[in-house]
Amino acid sequence: MTTPNSTLRAVRLGLLMSQDDFARAVREAGTRAGQPNDANKRLIQRWEAGTTAAPRPVYARALEVVTGLPIEALGFAPVPMARVSDDGHGGHDLTDSPTGIPAVSGTRSTPQAAPRGNYSGVWLSTYEFVSSGRGNEVFTGKHYVVLLQHGNRLTGRSLPQGSLNPDSPLTLDLQIDGATVTGTWTEQTASNGYYRGARYFGALQMLAEPTGRRMAGKWVGFGKEFDVNTGPWELVFMDASTNKATLDKYNRAPE
Repeated sequence: MTTPNSTLRAVRLGLLMSQDDFARAVREAGTRAGQPNDANKRLIQRWEAGTTAAPRPVYARALEVVTGLPIEALGFAPVPMARVSDDGHGGHDLTDSPTGIPAVSGTRSTPQAAPRGNYSGVWLSTYEFVSSGRGNEVFTGKHYVVLLQHGNRLTGRSLPQGSLNPDSPLTLDLQIDGATVTGTWTEQTASNGYYRGARYFGALQMLAEPTGRRMAGKWVGFGKEFDVNTGPWELVFMDASTNKATLDKYNRAPE
């Protein structure tokens, strides 16, 4: 059996694109780069259904342009470990888990408990971090995120305008084990913001409340000087729908 690529689907929904829109954007990105491709709705469906496990290089490059994410972050292949980015900013060291989701080093591997509910929908993501370059002031990051669940896998992508800082997309790749939610996060900071487009990533672990309407826990990741930072992170349920009208409603900066 093939495993649907819910990560790619979450990214596409986060961009407020239909499958036709997404295919058109992939074609246009290829044309602009001088590497035309034949992306169409049927190809997008095959990618999202998992029947095509990996795109050819000409499609991979166009996908990275359209989504603003590296191809390994689009659900086509498991990421073996978080790596330090070229700009010197990195994430928490991770090791491979048997499930294909990066896990924090030292985390034990046990049979997974069934998820307590369906977590697909729109959620408000809120985290706090300390900026050492600004007098250790505490800042808050907020994003409206589309989460999609497939079995024990939970993937998410922020809506284009659904953050306090525009042009700062957030992606989540999580695994659910009973009430425990564990995985990785990636945020590409705004190119005109304080962090000048730096890409940050790391690990995240939360507990889901019995109501299924809130998850809360901690994030961990490297700072600019490769010091390990951590802080609180929570996800609060907003709406179970992922149709266009609902996504348009939350495609705005959180209060």
